[in-house]
Amino acid sequence: MTFIAHISDLHVGTKGFNKDSLLYIVDEINSLKPDLIVLTGDLTEKGYYSEYLEVVEYLNLFKSPLFSIPGNHDSRNVGNESFEEIIGERNWARKIDNGEEMLLIGLDSSEPDIDEGHVGRAQQIWMENILDEAVTHSLFSIVAIHHHVIPIPSTGREKSVLSDAGDVLKSLIDNNVDIVMCGHRHVPYLWKFENTLFISAGTTSSTKLRGKSLNSFNTYDITENRVDAILNQIDGAKISLGNLKRAF
Repeated sequence: MTFIAHISDLHVGTKGFNKDSLLYIVDEINSLKPDLIVLTGDLTEKGYYSEYLEVVEYLNLFKSPLFSIPGNHDSRNVGNESFEEIIGERNWARKIDNGEEMLLIGLDSSEPDIDEGHVGRAQQIWMENILDEAVTHSLFSIVAIHHHVIPIPSTGREKSVLSDAGDVLKSLIDNNVDIVMCGHRHVPYLWKFENTLFISAGTTSSTKLRGKSLNSFNTYDITENRVDAILNQIDGAKISLGNLKRAF
């Protein structure tokens, strides 16, 4: 069994950054003791070097291994270079083994000073080659990307989209990816498409919230037979986003 926490959109550096929400979520996740944490972008507000220095202090509070990719805000003001220096690689692939070997891939969909996302053909081919190994060896596979591949309801007019979403979606489905994690729109949601869960996380610590939504994070309980996705809000509520019976 593997237990994963999914956080997104911290936006450290903005006036709308809620430090208390982030610290609450840090404590909650540490108490849950996940096998790993995935952060799907927008760590900072404007990609400034000083914002990265601040955000890494918060990230160091997490006790579980954390894997992060950049968002559109992180690549502003040469933030893509700061991300690499302070956080690490902007795209990566890792094998995780917690009783079951699985593949975790992080994609960089950000473009410097542009809100729209783009994976690009070179990165897409790189991902396909890695996923081919996962298919060959029947590995459970997860892809993390900041921009949403499928539009998220209750987010208003579609903007700041992934420009090559159709091509990326086909690669994900053709390679039987089990979970696709994203952030960006500050709205938690789950789509089931074919045998893949496309799961969006809300924002952990931005006050830019729609309607009555609260700061939150997702958790994924992956067992031999199924995947359960849970929304964890800062009011303590735990809400099922959905589940998927694993196909073999």
